[in-house]
Amino acid sequence: MCMENIKNKKFHFIAVGGVGMSGLAKYLTELGAEVSGSDFQKSKYTDLLIKCGVKVSIGHNSELINPDMIVVASSAIKNDNPEIIRAKELNLKIYHRSDILKMISDEFSNNQKSCFIGFSGTHGKTTTSGLSSYILSKAGYRPSFVVGGIIPELNTNGFYCDDKYFVAELDESDGTIQKYSTDIAVINNIEEDHLDYYVNGLEDIVKVFNNYLSNKPSQKVIINNDNSGVCYFMKLYPDYNFITFGLNSADYTAKNISYKGFGSKFDVYYKSEYKDTIELTIPGMHNVYNSLAVYAALNEAGVDMSNLSEYFTDFSGMGRRFQKVCSFNGIEIFDDYAHHPSEIKTTLKSIANTKTEGKRLVAVFQPHRYTRLKSLWDEFKLAFNDADKLIILDVFSAGEDKIDNICSSNFAREISHKDVVYIPGSIEEAAEKLTNHINKGDIVITLGAGTITKLGKLVEENYKKVNRIGAAN
Repeated sequence: MCMENIKNKKFHFIAVGGVGMSGLAKYLTELGAEVSGSDFQKSKYTDLLIKCGVKVSIGHNSELINPDMIVVASSAIKNDNPEIIRAKELNLKIYHRSDILKMISDEFSNNQKSCFIGFSGTHGKTTTSGLSSYILSKAGYRPSFVVGGIIPELNTNGFYCDDKYFVAELDESDGTIQKYSTDIAVINNIEEDHLDYYVNGLEDIVKVFNNYLSNKPSQKVIINNDNSGVCYFMKLYPDYNFITFGLNSADYTAKNISYKGFGSKFDVYYKSEYKDTIELTIPGMHNVYNSLAVYAALNEAGVDMSNLSEYFTDFSGMGRRFQKVCSFNGIEIFDDYAHHPSEIKTTLKSIANTKTEGKRLVAVFQPHRYTRLKSLWDEFKLAFNDADKLIILDVFSAGEDKIDNICSSNFAREISHKDVVYIPGSIEEAAEKLTNHINKGDIVITLGAGTITKLGKLVEENYKKVNRIGAAN
């Protein structure tokens, strides 16, 4: 289906308020297609879509489905959804969001004058795809992109422009990454995750990455050879056009790394030749790797990298990636999407290494999915060593059924940490109780991919409410 044909189609997204779904819906609207969608509640994503012309309905209703629509459903939508039922009654094919992303990306991948850059890996794909899109946009290259988070400076997660570059975040969690054919494939890292899908662990994951890359063997594969999973992949499948990045013995290397506050500074070398100095305002060694991956990808894509270092510095990070939520009474609250042990460990270490001496680091963790907590139970237990205090909330199920004995209360009892508190109940209830566990001067980081993102603002509101009552008395 070519772009002109896409413009003449009607699309309806079920659960359009999801971060991945909303980016696609916005992109198609800007392309010229007629787009509608539904979700069970309003959100910042539905608000953004309404502003750009998407017809958004709150609540699911069978009457929203018409025979001439392409129906796209989130993987979280179940078969008893009234819109799914109506689509099946009309014998409509129900598309996954990856099918729509493939439909879009194929137009770039099949065009010799275009360049499709896909970012993947267990961690960092949202930041790298967002940073790449941001730099290209600021440098005047007018890229099209669909990424898994809001780029704060651009205030969007998707954008269409009829120009050379297309940037996308490619998700390996359910194997759908195998659908794409990229011109430049960036693999940040490969680790065990999503073990409900990858039942044989790393063995299955590397096979899926091989299937993905085999769609277009001529592409450039930019890959982190400091990561053990990546090295295992390269050993098994050595015949791709690998271009490596890392700290040692790589094509692109970061040297002379230094830290200041939450930021860092490093020199970029390509094949031992100095290329540029990059300064970041986003924290941690993982963002040095992320930035190096982006530099390598853009350079290999033919972008003139001279005078682009300022855009690396200006980038303040993706939404929900160490994003400052609020500050009050000397307390700073940050929010981070980290929901895998490696992500959590990396985030906490980056804060612990840069925080002022004497400040406490308080981690608030909402486990995401029972299957992930079960499969990575022991790894999660070791992920919080850099936190001075750990607060554990109930599991966010993401639609999964409970698993016997896999729960936050049991996890809190088992974890070997000097100061652990389990707070049961809803996010609203947790916000009220959390106030009793944080002190002036604390750095609080909320961790998880579920409703915990609302916690920081709720804690701030509760604190101010309590203070007003106290003042009145």
